[in-house]
Amino acid sequence: MPTIDALSQRLNDYLDPQQIQQVRRSYFYAEQAHDGQKRKSGEPYVTHPLAAANILAELRLDPQSLMAAMLHDVIEDTEISYSGIEAQFGKSVADIVDGVSKLTHLEFETKAEAQASNFQKMVLAMAEDIRVILVKLADRLHNMRTLGAMPPHKQRRIARETLDIYAPIAARLGMRDIQVELEDLAFQAHFPMRSKHIRRAVVQARGQRKDVISSIQETIEKRLQQEGLKGQVSGREKHLYSIYSKMKAQRKSFSEIMDVFAFRIVTESVDDCYRALGTVHNLYKPVHGRFKDYIAIPKANGYQSLHTDLFGARDITIEVQIRTKEMDAVASQGIAEHGHYKNDDGTDAHESAVGSYKRARKWVQGLLEMHQRAGNSMEFIDSVKTDLFPDEVYVFTPLGKILELPSGATPVDFAYAVHTDVGNSCVSCRINRRLAPLSQPLENGQTVEIITTPSAQPNMAWTNFVVTGKARSAIRHFLKNQQRHESVELGRRLLNQFLGNYGSSVSEIDLNKLDELLNEAELETLDDLLEDIGLGNRMAYVVARRLRPAETEETVAEGSEKNSRQKPLSIKGTEGMVLQYAKCCLPIPGDKIIGHISTGKGLVIHQTDCRNIGYLRDDAEKCIYLEWSDHFDEEFSVNLNVEVESHRGIIAELATTASSTKADVVAIDIKEHEGQLAHVHMEVTVTDRTHLATVMKKLRRLKSVNRINRA
Repeated sequence: MPTIDALSQRLNDYLDPQQIQQVRRSYFYAEQAHDGQKRKSGEPYVTHPLAAANILAELRLDPQSLMAAMLHDVIEDTEISYSGIEAQFGKSVADIVDGVSKLTHLEFETKAEAQASNFQKMVLAMAEDIRVILVKLADRLHNMRTLGAMPPHKQRRIARETLDIYAPIAARLGMRDIQVELEDLAFQAHFPMRSKHIRRAVVQARGQRKDVISSIQETIEKRLQQEGLKGQVSGREKHLYSIYSKMKAQRKSFSEIMDVFAFRIVTESVDDCYRALGTVHNLYKPVHGRFKDYIAIPKANGYQSLHTDLFGARDITIEVQIRTKEMDAVASQGIAEHGHYKNDDGTDAHESAVGSYKRARKWVQGLLEMHQRAGNSMEFIDSVKTDLFPDEVYVFTPLGKILELPSGATPVDFAYAVHTDVGNSCVSCRINRRLAPLSQPLENGQTVEIITTPSAQPNMAWTNFVVTGKARSAIRHFLKNQQRHESVELGRRLLNQFLGNYGSSVSEIDLNKLDELLNEAELETLDDLLEDIGLGNRMAYVVARRLRPAETEETVAEGSEKNSRQKPLSIKGTEGMVLQYAKCCLPIPGDKIIGHISTGKGLVIHQTDCRNIGYLRDDAEKCIYLEWSDHFDEEFSVNLNVEVESHRGIIAELATTASSTKADVVAIDIKEHEGQLAHVHMEVTVTDRTHLATVMKKLRRLKSVNRINRA
């Protein structure tokens, strides 16, 4: 069992006596706070925070992190408050402890929601101090090491959470040693039988492979010595969860995964890395397309190394990683390497470690941005999960800057990675100077140029193919705000129309009546009420009756509400998502139109003689009489039925003729044949009825056309 004296002895290596004394004081404070509390294993509770502090001591973290590890459960499990810790150990330690503490005092509908909200709070704390996540990972690692004391169902839940969130976070921060241990412990708890079988197979394979590994290792070492290169060569063991994941993802058998022999060469300098690469390529034939230079272009978590695959003797495949000692340390410990987070000037850190830290900070800032846009904690955690599993692709901006994106990322993801405003105003893109679809997955080395216009806005369909959490949350955030704004504006116009029957308007509403109505409806502001009206959740005429001026309540003429038919609402076409044109009759400017409010959809516009609106047409309270505005910039779809004499090329002839009148042909197909006659359906876009008349007139002049009418 670890003791505070043993930890103090270890801390002598890198902390001064005064700092060690502070850490010891935090231990005795935690021991007193947790007095009488036991873990599931029966041990005193204080053994857990002491073990977490030991894990951080292995990473050589600063005294504030170690004190926070000692105290990380004090706020949650004892009567001691944030202010108590702050008074004893300072604000920095109290902030870290607060960031790590769970939200046990809040009520959640589901455990998933509680988990999401806990992580949400942690991200906010991480944005203030990155050490929060280091303490949390140490806490989780010790919990996983002692998971056997928990009931099986809790073991599976905690293991699943570890695989979903904490191991990927450790990977994202470059902390491979902690990531590997978390994954293997969680794998063993979640899939005990699979873990047992793979471990047994690995032990058996290790004995069979021992001679081959030794032979390859000696050959590489001798060749490096001949070239005068200093480098340590070692065989790399694949960990259990990595083997399982590859078997599952690549659909390969255990023997196929284990047929690959992996080695690592650790050199003195970057120059030696590239010289060692040339040496192994001379020794064994490289596999085409399997070389990756993560030194020149580091991974998102700061990882740097050269990767190459080689053909060895007897059809053996060899994987080789080549990196410097500093890069090897960062690959193992990530942002925790050399405690550089405490040095703003980076004086006590390797360059690669500082790069890892900067990338971690950038990632956390991205999480913070996603949190601010997310509607709730579940939406936020969904966005984060997609960001935690990035097989990166590296693409270039037109100016040559490199951007790292997850595998499968599209130009829309790229646009949002550049800047949120670029994503929001994106209309098209060029990949390697050629126009390409916004949904096309990007590949390594491509140059991507985003074309924007100020009037553009995100499309909800983009969420079907974007892969980054930042892009998905930004699109949802924009559309949510846009819909609210449009709903409020439409609601204001509708309410003004009905209040006009009482000689009033929204700006003249009696505030007492408004407050009474808002309280009844459980709404906070007038805008919330207008949004409800615009979305069709409340009828404008009912609200207008409640808010009409007192002097009109007794004297208003019975027919005055019917006069609303004489004051049609003007449709401008800029109402956006809360205005829809009915698919049944596809109205266009020039048609007589009528509208009704559909719950959750807003205003739906039909032609006045549309059959589907017939039952509402004479109800002044449910139907809104509309008129077209004088100016329209958009185009409208129209369906045409054309009876033609069928011959080769008739479809092309119809499409060309329609296009010559500046009408876009959206769809065209032959529905049925009757001998030489054929019935053709066309969908074209026009600006108004005059434009439609021109299109139909031009089509009617064709010799092959017998009859044409609007569907």
